[in-house]
Amino acid sequence: MSQTVLITGGAGFIGCHLSRALLQRGDRVVVFDNLHPQVHTSTGWPKDLPAGVDFISGDVTHAPNWETVFRLHRPEAIVHLAAETGTGQSLVEANRHAAVNVSGTAQLLDALNRIGHVPRQFVLTSSRAVYGDGSWRDGEGSVFYPCGRSREQLAAKTWNHQGPTGSPAEPLPSIAGKTHPNPISIYGATKLAQEQMLATWARAFGAGVTVLRLQNVYGPGQSVGNPYTGVLTLFARLARERRTLDIYEDGHIVRDFVHVMDVVAAILGTTAKPVNSVQTFDIGSGVPTTIGEVARQIAKLCNAPEPLVSGKFRDGDVRAASCVINDARQALGYEPKWVLEQGLQSVIDSIARTT
Repeated sequence: MSQTVLITGGAGFIGCHLSRALLQRGDRVVVFDNLHPQVHTSTGWPKDLPAGVDFISGDVTHAPNWETVFRLHRPEAIVHLAAETGTGQSLVEANRHAAVNVSGTAQLLDALNRIGHVPRQFVLTSSRAVYGDGSWRDGEGSVFYPCGRSREQLAAKTWNHQGPTGSPAEPLPSIAGKTHPNPISIYGATKLAQEQMLATWARAFGAGVTVLRLQNVYGPGQSVGNPYTGVLTLFARLARERRTLDIYEDGHIVRDFVHVMDVVAAILGTTAKPVNSVQTFDIGSGVPTTIGEVARQIAKLCNAPEPLVSGKFRDGDVRAASCVINDARQALGYEPKWVLEQGLQSVIDSIARTT
């Protein structure tokens, strides 16, 4: 049965792919987006946004814009993508991130209260950033939660966390419901606040909420002009120009890279199976990969020079982030389809078509 799906921030990278998939499924799609120039570097209708959507230009932080949305539509499902996403940027632009991510979510809920509408379900795209550095295990088997690496530690090239007694430690993949949220960035803190706000409201008024904590999303259509875009898109653009990729730290930063179409499949699964509770899942490939590995793969695919491990670092960067996806598999039927080399080629081909 078709339904009306409102996608906040729906003209962005994930939203354009999701809009197309929902339309193909037969749903009515409403996209609400302010076309922020950091993401949308050209003017006019976003080139990847399908023509069949009902597009409403507006800002999630402005109550009158929400009045416009809900005067025209009563969506059964709301996919809340709208967010400021720069992890490092959030530390120096805290108000901007809090305004969009926290106040924007509050404006959404207040607008629903004013019209007396309770959607059947919310889907929130949250982030691995809510875990911060996640959990680590030392040589004695003790699990602990570090709170970021100091500048002194990074300058000394002590890249990994050490256990409470100074022993070597290893990172553990995140598991929603088991790994404690412990954000170390303003962005991560605002995403956790979004989760809690939606869950609280939904429990009070009888809506369902599915929180999807996304790992590092990549794929065709990711903005090449955004300085805070994903590292794989940045690497692919530089490698196509035959430039040497600069690998930070020792090359062993760990990430879980998940293709945008796998993320879309996860969201489609949640909107096809509404729930009347609050559920949280990690969405990734389930395969941890080092930045050094992926840089070498991209360089090889583009015939670029061998990447350089420079030892540079970014303050506040997380050393390792990956996840276990078993719960999403069981509850949502989620199964990643895109292997990394195939996904990297899709990014390189996409950049080639636009340059």
